[in-house]
Amino acid sequence: MSLHQDWLAGATSHRKPLTSGEDPQLMSRRSTGLVGIWAEMQRQQQRQREFEARQLRERERQERAHQRQLAQNHREWRQADARRRTEEIEARVTALQNLLTVGCRGPAFRAAALLRPEQVAPFSPGALAQPVPLPHPQQYQAQGGWTANRRAQAQAEARARFEHDWQAAQAAEARRQQQLADHRRQYEQWAQEQLAEIRRHNAGITEVVEGVARRDPEAVVAYFSAALSASTAWPEGFPRQVSAAYDAAAGQLVLDWELPRYDIVPEVKSVRYMPSLDQDKETARPVTQRRALYREVLAQCLLLVLHELFAADEPGVLESVALNGFVDDHDPATGRQAHICLATVMAPRGLFTQLHLEQVDPVSCLTDALRGRLSGRPDQLTAVRPARRPEDVGDGVVTHGADGGEEPDLYEMDPLAFEALVAELFRAMGMQAVTTQRSNDGGVDVDALDPAPITGGKIVVQVKRYRNTVPPTAVRDLYGTVQDAGANKGVLVTTSRFGPGSHTFANGKPLELISGPELVDLLHRYGLRGTLGPARSAQPARSAQSVQSVQSAQPGRPAGSARPAPPAAPPATPPDHNVLGLYWSGQVALDICALVCTGNRVLGDDHFVFFNNHSTPDGAVSTFAPAPGDKAALRVCFDALPRAADRLVLAAAVDPQTDPHADLSAFTDARIRLLDSTMAETGTLDVSDGRPGETALVLGSFRRRPNGDWTFVLGGKGYPGGLEQLVQDHGIEVA
Repeated sequence: MSLHQDWLAGATSHRKPLTSGEDPQLMSRRSTGLVGIWAEMQRQQQRQREFEARQLRERERQERAHQRQLAQNHREWRQADARRRTEEIEARVTALQNLLTVGCRGPAFRAAALLRPEQVAPFSPGALAQPVPLPHPQQYQAQGGWTANRRAQAQAEARARFEHDWQAAQAAEARRQQQLADHRRQYEQWAQEQLAEIRRHNAGITEVVEGVARRDPEAVVAYFSAALSASTAWPEGFPRQVSAAYDAAAGQLVLDWELPRYDIVPEVKSVRYMPSLDQDKETARPVTQRRALYREVLAQCLLLVLHELFAADEPGVLESVALNGFVDDHDPATGRQAHICLATVMAPRGLFTQLHLEQVDPVSCLTDALRGRLSGRPDQLTAVRPARRPEDVGDGVVTHGADGGEEPDLYEMDPLAFEALVAELFRAMGMQAVTTQRSNDGGVDVDALDPAPITGGKIVVQVKRYRNTVPPTAVRDLYGTVQDAGANKGVLVTTSRFGPGSHTFANGKPLELISGPELVDLLHRYGLRGTLGPARSAQPARSAQSVQSVQSAQPGRPAGSARPAPPAAPPATPPDHNVLGLYWSGQVALDICALVCTGNRVLGDDHFVFFNNHSTPDGAVSTFAPAPGDKAALRVCFDALPRAADRLVLAAAVDPQTDPHADLSAFTDARIRLLDSTMAETGTLDVSDGRPGETALVLGSFRRRPNGDWTFVLGGKGYPGGLEQLVQDHGIEVA
């Protein structure tokens, strides 16, 4: 047997024998069907995996599209926000550029606009106007009743119900009429009170208008201050603080007006969104552009104030306006808070009313047409000298002098000695100065040379020992001398004062006018001596006990209160007196004081009433225990005030020992209650709020009118140097 036959025999021996009836072809088809099933399963799984992969790719695609949409939306929102911010900045700049134009289109102030119509809301009884409806007999018909007795009973019951409801309606109507009568009486009482208040208000407005017509200084100041306060021309964020005085003889209103600070001009020019960094990029406004716009804003402010004042002058009492624009900021030279004058102008009515303000260049109009002064670098608080200040109006000549020895009276000084003193003052100020010969001096009393390389040069000085106001002709003569001598500047020094005409002529010219009080201040500042009139007798030193104690306080008093009233009663006052009760919100501890003054100068140290001096010698003003609800009080007998006194100044100052780091920013919602001798309230006066950085504040002053009455004038002048600076400003010397 061959090998092939052996393998075949072995293989055959292991095969399962076929059963009868099985077909070999069938077995082959079965094998092929299983493989197909397996293959189909593999294809289905493959299709499932491909389907899931397609779904995953679709989700990823949708997610990428969603992220792109989000990024697109974010970019669009950020870009829109950047455009919005840029538009806001441009709108602010446009408002600043058009300040004067828009302001001139507003209505002029008229006092009649402050008058209130003498009418009140009509009587409105409401539901009480409707009478109570009475029942009608037809509404009460007898119900039921088959028998005569039952019908009679039903009719009796209906009649009883009618009579009961009739009586109830009559009682309700009587109550309605009584309530209506009570309501009408209450309305009539309320209406009478409202009409009385309206008439008092209108009478006050009429009194002010009549006072303006008489050129009463207080009425004129009140009227034009109201005109500036009521103006709608000023954008949000612009200050409106004003200090004013009126020179009735010259018909001149003198004002200090607070100007906006440099940050009123946006530092940013535009905003652009940068998608690559996902940040906003701010483009800074060029410094030169920002400074130019700020100077333009300052010029517009002064021109707009002048426009509103002359437009409001319906009575025709303003011949001219002397206006100084100030900012409250830190003086770059001293670092202390100060009023820094950035612009000044003296505008005659005839000249100003000829201007077409809506077509002028504000800076040129102020400096050229009106001959005003505007700081060249207001962003750096470079100051200009104001022409005339409110405190220069109406006050008498005040004696000044330093401690230690008798001071020479400038009025009585030998003319040559007076010129030598002025020359010595210029030398003390760092200049070269000599007096001239008496003959052929060409109208020059002192020749001075300022060694400053840019602002200095030759200065000619004239000296006038006058007691009356210096005439404008002297100023004109000085200007001619300056031109003839080829000098850089002319200075006119006097022991008197200058009128509006002199200041008007000197505006815009290289002239400086130094009045008597300014001369005395300069002498003392540079260690020299001199006084206007006989020197005052020395007052008791205040540094050891009085004014030095202004800087300290009794410890232990609660915040937000005033120093307690003295345990012992002050000198007796006449029965006819008033109590001034003071209240303020905030928890700052304050000292309340009063100064009895002539003008802005206190009569003497003993007429300064505060926690260390509880009463004036005559008892006319004294501290007083406050009534419930008040934090401090003063007792005043106006009839007992000295005849020389024409002003009672009320002030508040931070107690430095209780609140060493406090200022008057927490002094808000303040008011003064006027109480009579029976402690009955007769009126309320509002006073100015405090401001950050200030530690003393003039609340206001009672001023004596020509008829002997006293009126209250709102204050508001603040002092960063506390009570010491305030009392020095009112003539009390602090050692």
